[in-house]
Amino acid sequence: MNAFDDLNWRGLVYQVSDEAKVREYLARPGRRMYCGFDPTASSLHIGNMVPLLALLRFHKAGHRPIFLAGGGTGLIGDPSGKDQERTLLTREKLESNIAAIRAQASKIFGGEVTVVNNADWLEKLSAIELLREVGKHFTVNFMMAKDAVKNRLNREEVGISYTEFSYMILQAYDFYHLAATEDCLLQIGGSDQWGNITAGTELIRKKLGREAFALTFPLLTTADGKKFGKSEKGAIYLDPSLTPVWDFYQYWVRVDDRDVIRCLKIFTFLSAEEIGALEIALSERPEQRVPQRRLAAEMTRLVHGEAELQKIENAAEVIYGKGDIVSVDPATLRAAMQEAPSATYQGIEALPDFPQLLVDLGLCPSKGQARKDIAAGGIYVNNARLTDPAYAPAKADFIHGQVLLLRKGKKNYGLVSLGAS
Repeated sequence: MNAFDDLNWRGLVYQVSDEAKVREYLARPGRRMYCGFDPTASSLHIGNMVPLLALLRFHKAGHRPIFLAGGGTGLIGDPSGKDQERTLLTREKLESNIAAIRAQASKIFGGEVTVVNNADWLEKLSAIELLREVGKHFTVNFMMAKDAVKNRLNREEVGISYTEFSYMILQAYDFYHLAATEDCLLQIGGSDQWGNITAGTELIRKKLGREAFALTFPLLTTADGKKFGKSEKGAIYLDPSLTPVWDFYQYWVRVDDRDVIRCLKIFTFLSAEEIGALEIALSERPEQRVPQRRLAAEMTRLVHGEAELQKIENAAEVIYGKGDIVSVDPATLRAAMQEAPSATYQGIEALPDFPQLLVDLGLCPSKGQARKDIAAGGIYVNNARLTDPAYAPAKADFIHGQVLLLRKGKKNYGLVSLGAS
């Protein structure tokens, strides 16, 4: 399948400058295309995965995609989608962010992606050269007609600075530079980038006499109209220090039934046949969340690797009382239990008696009730029903010597951790 047709089937084509010519451009392997990534954060987030995975799809189709880190444009700030002026970042912060997102992209591509930094050519342009060689090709009328500019001009209390107003011609120069040096004639991006991308196609036409192409993706929203990729805690990042792997996995598991098939098309490399089978499973057994669990597994494996996925799936099995408790990773279990009550004690000798432990975790209101719950068989330690009323945890009971999983009934969990004694 032509790479364009694959994107189209997956619902990823929102705007395209010339569908027939883009399909023709992509018909021959080895073509160049690029997408720019804004280094204003220290990590990519799952919204960035749409264009990033599109580049990976092109790569798998035999093309040569380019990941552009905006080290130069990041010093200016893109007004697209913003209702007020961005805070300018320092060069040091931008360089740190670029190193982080470059590593993330390389990991997902297995190292097989061309990464460029537009600071390498933008910082060599003098003000005179930029105005004479680039600005001369853009009328103010043309620039003011772009949505990113119009939206800010209509907000009198905010407006737009000359700095951000100029962003468009810098991004256009990026496209021109890559067309001239890399024979790259296709730029992709989110729908808010259409004005910036088409400005680049115009500059290439005027300066190189060549036709270049633009392709954008739709803004992703959930079935209830919310922006995709956000949780109650904020954006879902690829960096596990910002979004723990457990939270990343669970975000996909919790995708609404109305959204999951579309997400499988957009975020995975599963075939039409595989997705069709998952759609049938959703229809016949919605309570099992089969497509959501497949989506979560595919995304976690892609971003964090097979080893991390295994840790997450082991922890999930344990939490639902099915897996081998000894196999679970303590750090992953802590992340999975972050909403559950927990208590940390400095060494085994610091533990209170077991009924008091249940009270400390809020699983029982009193030691007397704790003893009754134990006698009734309603208390579990590491998913095993507790039968000994005089039970006292030993160091060997703690998973890898670190954590003890307690449960009252079917759903009330608590986690006990041992600190250094």
